[in-house]
Amino acid sequence: MSQDRKDPPLHDDKKPPHKPEDARDREKRKQHESENQDQALEETFPASDPVSPFVPAKAPD
Repeated sequence: MSQDRKDPPLHDDKKPPHKPEDARDREKRKQHESENQDQALEETFPASDPVSPFVPAKAPD
């Protein structure tokens, strides 16, 4: 079963206790998340609706 970081921990006696994440592990995780996000973004194109160039003006006081 897959679990996200934000999911509550599962109480599984078979797993060793969780070790703190070091800088190298964090960098690998962040790179993996970035690659997943890039892939998801690529899969959304070509989108049916173009990005709107409209920028709303400030409301009058």
